[in-house]
Amino acid sequence: MPGCATCRLKARYDASPRSLTGRLWKWHIRWCPGWRSYLKTLPPSEHRRVMAAYGPHKERKRPRPQD
Repeated sequence: MPGCATCRLKARYDASPRSLTGRLWKWHIRWCPGWRSYLKTLPPSEHRRVMAAYGPHKERKRPRPQD
């Protein structure tokens, strides 16, 4: 999907990842079928680079409740 490579929301994320628009785009790619299709079209080296830059969020560890 060439649209994903040139997406204006992705450009906003690149410019300011913590902005509301940037966070919205990051949330969106978690379930977007177009993004998944785009990733499948990439060669392995490019796929690794994109995943390093835009991959899933690291899980935040929540403190366990005290028993």
